[in-house]
Amino acid sequence: MSTPFPAASTPPSLTSTVDGAGQCCLLAGAWNLRSLESAMAAFERDLARVARDPDCLWDLRGVEVIDHAGALLLWRAWGRRRARRLQLKPEHERLFARLQPAPPALPPAARFDPLFLPLFIGSKMLGVLDHLTHMLCVLGQAVIEILMLARHPQRIPWRELSANIYRTGAQALGITALVGFLIGVVLSYLSAQQLKLFGADAFIINILGVSVVRELGPVLAAILIAGRSGSAITASLGVMRVTQELDAMAVMGISQSLRLILPKMLALAISMPLVVLWTDTVALLGGMVAAQLELGIGYQHFLLSLPDAVPVANLWLGLGKGAVFGVMIALVACHFGLRIEPNTESLGVGTTNSVVTSITVVILVDAVFAILFKDVGLP
Repeated sequence: MSTPFPAASTPPSLTSTVDGAGQCCLLAGAWNLRSLESAMAAFERDLARVARDPDCLWDLRGVEVIDHAGALLLWRAWGRRRARRLQLKPEHERLFARLQPAPPALPPAARFDPLFLPLFIGSKMLGVLDHLTHMLCVLGQAVIEILMLARHPQRIPWRELSANIYRTGAQALGITALVGFLIGVVLSYLSAQQLKLFGADAFIINILGVSVVRELGPVLAAILIAGRSGSAITASLGVMRVTQELDAMAVMGISQSLRLILPKMLALAISMPLVVLWTDTVALLGGMVAAQLELGIGYQHFLLSLPDAVPVANLWLGLGKGAVFGVMIALVACHFGLRIEPNTESLGVGTTNSVVTSITVVILVDAVFAILFKDVGLP
């Protein structure tokens, strides 16, 4: 009856001799696990003793058979590197070559590519164009849904609309009031320090009124809403993508634009002007308190002089900015939410990109408003 591992014909042996050329270690027999199992410790001690001489000649040509266990035993005795003087059969060379650590891969030599910069800029421009195209499609679908709802008002999703107004508007009043009040105090305090030098204390009302109502109020509210509500919109749509709820809506024939995108855009278009008006009021209140403490300007005088110092066109301009900012924030948030892949990593990246893009779009749109309406509401 044959065994799967037949015994070797010759047991392993190790002979160490010293002559005029130095120490020589002769190995013979079968150096495999079956043959070495009973004398592994003894051979390990003998190999370690012989390996103390770095110039020892290791002659393995008498080895009949060797496996990974025998090669590893020698490799450890040699200090996990190939012996300096080694003679072995060609068929055993591959076994020791596998034990040598692979050399680190050298990075490819960097070559200057004259087309790198044009290709890089072109790829980024194509990416931006792809995002703009998708956002335009989302906006166009929303416009089509609005025209359809104008003909069939009974299909207006009132619950989704009211819920989004509550989330994006009413629940944001606290943080916008806190930040607006602090901004008003800081702006009034810093302006008062400079106006004292020239005796122009009364102009604090003009500076606060125009800067808050025309610029700071709408932009500050939009940035807070973009970071708070925009990220929530993107994350909610992304979670629906991960859980395949969007695919289920498509299978059931439910319009994603009508039920998800349009209510969010209309809600922000309605709530943002109200949040801007709230932020303006609280910021002016903070500025009024700081002006009274720093310059001694009374509250009644501040309130009576404010309508004359700030034309009402600035108020309408700020509210109009708020409505446009709300639509753009919702559009960008829905765009990135719909493009999220069904994995958690894409969800985090998409939410981050949504907030950064929304804030960037708000600043760009504000710059466009400043250029187009530079002669409106200013003396």
